[in-house]
Amino acid sequence: MKKSEKVKGKEKVAARSQQYKTAGIIVAVAAIIIACIAVYFVYFAAPAVVAVGDTINVTYTGTFDNGTVFDSNAGKSPLTFTVGGGQMIPGFDAAVRGMKVNEQKNVTLTPDQAYGAYNPALVRIVPTSQLPANQTYYPGEPLGFRSSVDGSEHIVYVVNVTDAGVAIDANSPLAGQNLTFAIKIDSIQKASSASTATVTP
Repeated sequence: MKKSEKVKGKEKVAARSQQYKTAGIIVAVAAIIIACIAVYFVYFAAPAVVAVGDTINVTYTGTFDNGTVFDSNAGKSPLTFTVGGGQMIPGFDAAVRGMKVNEQKNVTLTPDQAYGAYNPALVRIVPTSQLPANQTYYPGEPLGFRSSVDGSEHIVYVVNVTDAGVAIDANSPLAGQNLTFAIKIDSIQKASSASTATVTP
């Protein structure tokens, strides 16, 4: 083999070696870039916020204007519902939108955002003859009521008991009231994916 051929062979080997080194550097840089992007999304990307269609877990406490608590699930199982699904009163459903996991807020709802205005027309007297015999009723007692029109079931409340019959009220006990809710988002199940954001212990 001629000396010139030996030199050419060495040059080819050196060129290949340089190509391998360059390729290795490109792969390493690409890996670093991918790792940086992953770190960004984990630590710096905007956290998930509640939107229509999401299923969320909520801890709440509801109070009247005078501060009396009328309902709370604090220390109990979270309330789970789908935002925009018609499962909650309008004001509560609207209040959670845009909130993040572990975020807390207080919101006061007027009757039109909650259980509506009190309607006196929903109070009526059921004659004793239409009630089960030997049944005792008490003011404030809830009763299951089935509509004779569409068969739907409702809860009514005993207002008064007389010899003529029982006065019942189909208004919600919270109708006509301003209601304040302390709300905390415990988790968000996004509607667009199977990912779930949860509270950090």
